[in-house]
Amino acid sequence: MTILAAHDIGISFGGVKAIDGVSFRVAPGQILSIIGPNGAGKTTLFNVVSGVYAADQGRVELAGVDVTAAAPERLAARGLSRTFQNLQIFQRMTAVENVMVGRHLRETCNLFADLLRLPSVTRQNRATREAALALLDDVGLRDSADHLAGALPYGACKRLEIARALAAEPKVLLLDEPAAGCNAVETEEIDRLIKRVAEKGIAVVLVEHDMKLVMKISDRILVLERGRPLTEGTPREVRDNPAVLEAYLGKHGSREAARA
Repeated sequence: MTILAAHDIGISFGGVKAIDGVSFRVAPGQILSIIGPNGAGKTTLFNVVSGVYAADQGRVELAGVDVTAAAPERLAARGLSRTFQNLQIFQRMTAVENVMVGRHLRETCNLFADLLRLPSVTRQNRATREAALALLDDVGLRDSADHLAGALPYGACKRLEIARALAAEPKVLLLDEPAAGCNAVETEEIDRLIKRVAEKGIAVVLVEHDMKLVMKISDRILVLERGRPLTEGTPREVRDNPAVLEAYLGKHGSREAARA
């Protein structure tokens, strides 16, 4: 069963093809990694899939429904969440408040009840906080729930952003370089977290430069070259592909992939 599919996606900027004929599909619980050098079109593809950019050609389907023209908030309501390459947390809010923000799509909003502070609002706020605390526990940040997000270590902030994305109860999670800037220990924590997310039946699509991480956790890998698909396959198939080794991994990357 396919939960997210992109068909022949294409988009241009100023006459330059940033993405040209890219297709992929991912099933619930599957981890698909998208790799390629800077400028290959990975984040642009994410922006098309998540509704930030409108594609010039092709279509995107979520749970069998054509969502090509859907806005990001509609996609989020339908079950697609994402994180960004640069941290997008609220640094002056606590960790638990950050995750609670991500629950807003799962709350029943009523201006009248909020203004009067009815008991239903109190119950909902309590339930939202409890759900947020459970997610913080899942990502190993329960003890930091009431700490300001801006005071957390960088790797913890990356996990916090994932927790907030999960707060919307997505069917598909897009992760844009979740381990970027992390040290070896933090990367290992991200590794374990992504696998736990997939084990819950959530489809994970990630862009990542850390070849060791990619080869270790991916079910399938899509390789982009100048906006076009070069190959797609299992980690072993991609690792052993001479064109991939030459174009992307290089000597250092090949060694890292072989150790995974």
